[in-house]
Amino acid sequence: MKFTLSWLKEYVDTKDLSPEALADHLTMLGLEVDGVTAIFPELQTLRTAKVLSVEPHPNADKLSLCEVAVGENTYSIVCGAPNVRENLITAIALPGTVMPDGTKIKPSKVRGIKSNGMLCSERELGLSESHTGIMELPDNTDHGQPLLQTLGLDDLLVEVDLTPNRPDCASVIGIAREVAGITQSELKLPVEESSIEHNNAKFSVDVENCEQCPRYAARLIEGVTIGPSPWWLQKRLLSIGMRPINNVVDITNFVMMEYGQPLHAFDFDTLEGRQVIVRNPKNDEKTFTTLDGEERTLEPDMLMICDAVKPVAVAGVMGGLNSEVTDKTTNILLESACFNAISIRRTARRLNLPSEASYRFERGVDPGGCTTVMERAVSLLCEVAGGSVVEGGTDFYGGQRPLNSQTIRISRTASLLGIDLDYDKIADALQSIGMRCKPKNDDTIWVNPPTFRIDIVREADLVEEVARLVGYNNIPTSLPTVSLSYPEQQPQRKIRARTADLLVSTGFFEAINYSFVTDKHLAMMALADDDTLRNQLPLLNPLSEEQSVMRTMLIPSLLENLKRNINFQKNSVKLFEIGKVFTPNGDNEQPIEKERLAGILSGRRYGEASNLHFTEENFDFLDVKGTVEELLQDMRLQNCDKKDKVSFRIPETDDIEPYVDPSQCLLLDSLEGTLGHFGRLQPEIAKCFGIKQDVYFFDIDFEHLCTLQQADKNFSSLPVYPAVKRDIALLIPETVQAGDLLETIRTSKEKFIEHCEIFDVYQGKSLEKGIKSVAISVTYRSPTKTLTEKNVNKSHTKLINTLTSKFNGSLREG
Repeated sequence: MKFTLSWLKEYVDTKDLSPEALADHLTMLGLEVDGVTAIFPELQTLRTAKVLSVEPHPNADKLSLCEVAVGENTYSIVCGAPNVRENLITAIALPGTVMPDGTKIKPSKVRGIKSNGMLCSERELGLSESHTGIMELPDNTDHGQPLLQTLGLDDLLVEVDLTPNRPDCASVIGIAREVAGITQSELKLPVEESSIEHNNAKFSVDVENCEQCPRYAARLIEGVTIGPSPWWLQKRLLSIGMRPINNVVDITNFVMMEYGQPLHAFDFDTLEGRQVIVRNPKNDEKTFTTLDGEERTLEPDMLMICDAVKPVAVAGVMGGLNSEVTDKTTNILLESACFNAISIRRTARRLNLPSEASYRFERGVDPGGCTTVMERAVSLLCEVAGGSVVEGGTDFYGGQRPLNSQTIRISRTASLLGIDLDYDKIADALQSIGMRCKPKNDDTIWVNPPTFRIDIVREADLVEEVARLVGYNNIPTSLPTVSLSYPEQQPQRKIRARTADLLVSTGFFEAINYSFVTDKHLAMMALADDDTLRNQLPLLNPLSEEQSVMRTMLIPSLLENLKRNINFQKNSVKLFEIGKVFTPNGDNEQPIEKERLAGILSGRRYGEASNLHFTEENFDFLDVKGTVEELLQDMRLQNCDKKDKVSFRIPETDDIEPYVDPSQCLLLDSLEGTLGHFGRLQPEIAKCFGIKQDVYFFDIDFEHLCTLQQADKNFSSLPVYPAVKRDIALLIPETVQAGDLLETIRTSKEKFIEHCEIFDVYQGKSLEKGIKSVAISVTYRSPTKTLTEKNVNKSHTKLINTLTSKFNGSLREG
């Protein structure tokens, strides 16, 4: 939005505000000022001149030799303008002047005669397109004066960068209203509110689309004379960079910049049927030629202004060439309307036709000001173009909205802004920009925003207005109070993160799969028809058949990941996933979600490591068992005395899932039940997924696992005294689990036992049938002394006796 200070001062008293202070105030009001600059700075060196005499050029028929007075100095100028004459007051560019087009004026010889400057036309000065002769100034103009001062163009141009929510400030009066709120001055409007009392019988208006055109007003002015605008009008338009065209078009542009309401003038005699119809294009209306001579392609949802036969304008964007005001126009139909902002924005973008009118319509114009702006334009047209307005007109207001009444709470506003406020302060601030206020109760104010403030729709908007008008600089600055406490994380999230870190540190990669899977997975896993995992939740609108149900297991998705890796020749894979499985919970109820931990191991134990340093051994059952053991030990749920201790158990036949190799499978048990299982996948199941190598897996109820109480962390200092190691080789029935031997040793009351582990299990021809040999290494140490042979022998003998008697075993000889 551009305006000049002199134009602004016609509507509001800026008092003693300097241009810099005014710019600062507007910026703090939310109207950011991009710059305050002098208009036409390139014309600052030009002066007024008086032609003293004119003689023919001796060497050219169309040139004249002129003696020109510029103040106290006289210059000889060679001029070719046909209108140069004695006593003419005009503009002169003396040597050293740089013209708007970049030309530098120098003394030069023209057909042998020296010329000391140039008498200028309006086009050479960038003031208009007129180039029929040099510029003519009033006869009473003093010569030698600065041209800008003489023309009234010694002014400052202010450019404001408006936000999209403030269309009311896309006008000089809108800016003046904001300044009036700053200076507490009265806003001086050119005309008071006006209305059209009755319809004009000479034309009719029909609006077919009230949603896209809430209001349409029109009046007829007869007997106008098209011609150049008076200088005061041209000056206003030139000062903001708009090109004067003729008096009628210039009036519509002037009033648009003054009020922010675009207007359009039709040549009334070109409107067939004396009708105006606001509608969308008909099926056979595919193209339309706008004022710039370009043929535009129309679309069905574009809003058009039409007569009885054809379109005559693109509503809110640009008029048509077929109804343009020309030099022969004598009767004008003036339009003042309000169009739907979204419709105008869409049309302007599609036609690639931005304009000053569309800029304002697509942000929203004041629907309540159409007739007032019409009255202003009509009075100027009658004054400037010599026309007479026909009584009455048309004012269609089919899209009138109810009164926008809002409330603002005094206490809430004071709390949000952090300043002391009362009714008078808030009411004075809002009333200074045209809002009406009255008290509702002790803490609430009724506020009626004017129709031009289409951005005021809630209390927060009114609070923002109060903050703007009170002044952001007057709101005290205070730092927010921030607690330094660290937010407590959910224990399960901590365990999840630690588990993921642990598995990654042991060579696993984490997989994140969709919760949507194919319903074929469970059949591929050979689950029975009555298995609870078969109870899946189908999706109402699946993305594809491969993602039609919510998963009840994690293993199938990991097997799909393994297959994909194998297809890319990555045969050694360690993957895990911590994710949710879903179980239906009845109609219209959310499914039960439980978090599980699953992983798979397949291929070479050492992956792609060089055979020079590592063997080509493949993963086996002990790898997956070791992974689960390490996880339980990290969570302090194994080898502890707590009630929530987790242990391994060989499953009964009924407990074995159909996809697990019965000979290589263990269950995880706690006192509250089974937590999960791990083992080797049946080769037939792996083949169903296109996998031909051994696959080992673990599947654990992670949500349940996280609820178990972990053993306390205990600190023990590094041992000072040496340890003593003794081995025990026992022959025991093969039905005895080797782990039971270790559990017996750990729970024995021998105080010197520090550690025990199995280092050999043997079954062969040298042993009796049904017997196996288990070798255990036991470490003894005392925290207070060095153990003697007697101390160790005593404890070791007791331990051997306990094991042999409890498990019906004997020491292995040799």
